[in-house]
Amino acid sequence: QTQLVESGGGLVQAGGSLTLSCAPSESMFAFNVVGWFRQAPGKELEFVASIKFGTIRTRYADFVKGRFTISTDNTKNLVNLQMNNLELEDTAVYYCATIRGVAINTTRHDFYDYWGQGTQVTVSS
Repeated sequence: QTQLVESGGGLVQAGGSLTLSCAPSESMFAFNVVGWFRQAPGKELEFVASIKFGTIRTRYADFVKGRFTISTDNTKNLVNLQMNNLELEDTAVYYCATIRGVAINTTRHDFYDYWGQGTQVTVSS
């Protein structure tokens, strides 16, 4: 059973930065896509960013506005989400997820096969 473990969440002031990491229990290249989603209290799960390994294509939600970067650390088998200039509205639980097969739409959470337990990000004023 594939497992994903997120880390790097925490409390940060608005304007600050955090780097989240997703560690899969097998080589990340066993997957076609790794994505990040988030869910704020009382809100639905929403897409944040994804990376498709075959083409190294990245996608971002509009609200990222160039503040977040998804990347891989091949030596450590991690998929990272660098988050800069954090805003209060970024407060949420962040989840990484993977697609092993064909990825028709990497922004839709129902296409993802495996999910981590999430890591809390809290942005304070």
